[in-house]
Amino acid sequence: MIRGGRSYVSSPPAFSNDVKRLLVCTSNTVSIFSTSTGLQISSLEGHTAPVTTVIVVPASTPATKILSYCWTASLDETIKYWDFSTPELLKTIDVKFPIFSMVIPSLLRQPAQSDVKPSKLFAYLSVEDTRETTKSHKKEPRPNTMNGRICKCNLTESRLAGGVTLAEMKEPQVITISSSGKYFGIRKQRKLLIWKVPDVEAERVVMRKITLHHTKKLTVLAFHPTQRIVAAGDVTGRILIWRGFGDRTFATNDNKMNLNLMNNEEERPGVRDNDDADLCTTWHWHPSEVSVLIFSSDGAYLYSGGKEGVLVVWQLDTGKKKFLPRIGSPLLYFTESPDPSLSSISCADNQVHLLKMPSMEIIRSISGIKLPCPLPEEYKGICRDIAFNHDGGLVALRAENYCIHFYSLLDDRGISEVQVCERNHQPGDDVTVVVTLVALSQDGSLMSTVDVKLAEEGIGSLVCLKFWVSGTQNKEFTLSTIVYEPHRHFCSCFSS
Repeated sequence: MIRGGRSYVSSPPAFSNDVKRLLVCTSNTVSIFSTSTGLQISSLEGHTAPVTTVIVVPASTPATKILSYCWTASLDETIKYWDFSTPELLKTIDVKFPIFSMVIPSLLRQPAQSDVKPSKLFAYLSVEDTRETTKSHKKEPRPNTMNGRICKCNLTESRLAGGVTLAEMKEPQVITISSSGKYFGIRKQRKLLIWKVPDVEAERVVMRKITLHHTKKLTVLAFHPTQRIVAAGDVTGRILIWRGFGDRTFATNDNKMNLNLMNNEEERPGVRDNDDADLCTTWHWHPSEVSVLIFSSDGAYLYSGGKEGVLVVWQLDTGKKKFLPRIGSPLLYFTESPDPSLSSISCADNQVHLLKMPSMEIIRSISGIKLPCPLPEEYKGICRDIAFNHDGGLVALRAENYCIHFYSLLDDRGISEVQVCERNHQPGDDVTVVVTLVALSQDGSLMSTVDVKLAEEGIGSLVCLKFWVSGTQNKEFTLSTIVYEPHRHFCSCFSS
């Protein structure tokens, strides 16, 4: 039996320090791809449930860029430490709770140096506390149960910090950390909760927190790399930018009294109630919820994206914007690398694109298997979702945007796509064309497809039978012949 296909976009990926490798969470493993070829070169195997976080330990000097260590967290209730150049598992920590998200501020704030004795290393975890759920499994569920927790873990001593719970929520939330490691935060419905990481971390040190409010449910947040600025996107497509957040709560004792007096006297445009921020501005371009939000490494730009499949680049000072359109799928994550000329963007169609910055040109793609596109109810019994080329180990799938996706089961990667009907990605559009059938010849050199233009109010239906030919090497198909209305009614099957 041959099996293939995993999700490449369940969690954000991470670049190695030398930017030659990209670490991607793929179910219970972490797959390591070459950024120069897009091919998988190794993997980290050891977790028994999906991996939710991968964090590469940053290099402290140019000479240490060759070091290849990372931390991973998983729903199997463990944190693992790896040397991914070998690859070799170095350490496992059992925290007794499924981990949905993890950040390690000290890695960003205090890079390890050979002449300094390292302090204890702490991680902050977003976990699901299943103990209460297990106890009340046979009882009626309680609607207000708080199963999500933000906890602290002592990585040096391989244990949770006893009694330290920073927040509780109904469900675990993704933790977002600033690139400086000074702040991290979560979304909690219509609120942002932001903590300041202590200058010297200890197990039970008091952590200061602020809450920022909004009128709509928040979907994503991002911290400015150098200034006290935080941005958040909501379900309506709006982006809010709070400037000077935490000036009162996070200020030093010397400045706190002056800041309190100043903030009480001055107006704070856009800031709700008594939120600790100087200014809040709103931008709106996206027609639906914002799923991607991140500042550029120099802080001059803000990247945003969503369901419409367009990456928007906002100039922070002016609000002017430019676009990377026609990516072809909703955006999920934008990841910067240690090299400012290379970034990646993860999309809902199970592809990770490597981008040349700042031009945002897609230079390479890592393609996973794609799910069949949804069908109108009346076509579900007659459509053929897949076709096999047994000699080459290829499977052809009906994918979204009227494509046929070719996936190699032997190499476990996407090979190519054929656009059956020319059409750009348009989120929220009604389905007007359905690719109903696909078949391959025995040697895989010929392909047949059937697509149906759906009638509008009983008028305008059209069935097209198309024949495609490919080269012997690249599997790039080109259209050879079109037959309009091959039968009086729609085609229900064919053989090639």
